Amino acid sequence: MSRTERFSRSASRRELIKASLFGAMGIATVAVVPEVMAMPKKNDVMNDIKVLNNALFYEHQAIWAYGFAAGKLTGSNVGKAVLAIALANQADHKAHRDLLTAVVKKLGGSPVMAKAEYLKTVTPYIEKGEGNLDSDVNIAKLALALEVDAAIAYGREVATLKSPELITAGASIGSTEASHATVIRAAFQSLGVALNVVPAAFVSKDTRDAWILKV
Repeated sequence: MSRTERFSRSASRRELIKASLFGAMGIATVAVVPEVMAMPKKNDVMNDIKVLNNALFYEHQAIWAYGFAAGKLTGSNVGKAVLAIALANQADHKAHRDLLTAVVKKLGGSPVMAKAEYLKTVTPYIEKGEGNLDSDVNIAKLALALEVDAAIAYGREVATLKSPELITAGASIGSTEASHATVIRAAFQSLGVALNVVPAAFVSKDTRDAWILKV
């Protein structure tokens, strides 16, 4: 798959996310700040702000991780392929960040701000052998582990939201995180690695090991 095709598919995913989130909230155009159709109780609002800010933290982490790792990729064909995927996935995460930020503000909360770096949160993955920053292939494995955990986290956190509209929107974002993991695994398969692109029927804590590729 060419870089142009990857960006095209990424753009399509982002448009679906926007349509789902804004549509679920009754918005006519994506230029408008999201509205919550039925304002829940105060405690429910505070709960949803907390959940959304947790998700926003991980979006910030993903954006930083892709940007940091991109600078360590080589100019080889593998490096270029990984970079194309990284930039497309990072663009999705930026779209998620922007939408989550807008919703948290609309609910009256303060969106969690991005840190200068998230190396400490990435280091445990490297220590467990779930990727590294020492080669193009290992960088891709690290990205895969992060995306798998993002998909799992959305599945878990979405269930704790109180607003049905936000549950729908969160689920759509979580499905995109799972698609990121699938794209990365497909890239490995195209490089000749013998694996199933979709190794399990679910992306969950119980199936996590099936999705991860160890160094």
